[in-house]
Amino acid sequence: MAQTKPAEFELGGDMRGIVLPINRIEVDATWVWLRKGWQDFQRAKAVDLCFGLAIAAVSFLIIYMAWQANMFAYVWPLAAGFMFLAPLLGICFYEGSRRLEQNQPINLVDIALAWRQRPGQIFALGAIMMLFQVAWIYIAILLYAIFFGGQPISWSGFVLDTLLSVENLPFWIVGISIGAVFAALSFAISVVSFPLLLDRNVSVPQAIATSLAASIVNWRVLIGWGALIVLFSAAGIVTGCIGLIVTMPLLGHASWHAYRDLVAPPR
Repeated sequence: MAQTKPAEFELGGDMRGIVLPINRIEVDATWVWLRKGWQDFQRAKAVDLCFGLAIAAVSFLIIYMAWQANMFAYVWPLAAGFMFLAPLLGICFYEGSRRLEQNQPINLVDIALAWRQRPGQIFALGAIMMLFQVAWIYIAILLYAIFFGGQPISWSGFVLDTLLSVENLPFWIVGISIGAVFAALSFAISVVSFPLLLDRNVSVPQAIATSLAASIVNWRVLIGWGALIVLFSAAGIVTGCIGLIVTMPLLGHASWHAYRDLVAPPR
């Protein structure tokens, strides 16, 4: 694990019974998480590539369908909203890392059914992240309609009218600002909550509260970690989603190690 020390973080009132003990993390922890994530990927490569390929194939299919429907402009909010669902999709990789820690066998069926350990909690949290995704898509479509009208435009028109037009800079400023708020909140909620639900028998409110506390205590480190997640995810998408075959397993395993360092073990 990365070097940690007990966080000087006290909550008053009833919150002390909800938030699990949090560690304060050193700034170089993110690179340790990535290194350990890569090591886990190497050890579970066969299973990881199957899940990575499935995620990449579905992502590419969504983009292709939008292209065929002449609605490629709407791919941008869909791609930006990918991070809302990525923590849920990472369940299989969290389970892989958990099994590697315990020297348990890694097989496709057991990993795919990892959610069955606590289906109610995992799907409840997944529904919350889905609401973020749906809300963001509706807001993005509304912004697009306000600035450009309700009619979808072609890919070439989208490039000329938005990406290459200085006049439409307010559209990007407003859209990116709103997206950043959504992304920061969803990241703070999910950074450790999904691995925590998979690892321990806790409630969804407790998992969310612990994730928020970890984000507050380690906000400097997690800003950098969030930026790396965006960078790796974007790299996976702009390669025609082929890169997701590797970046999703890598980030999933690394996120498990982030959870291990951020949340103190049971006493």
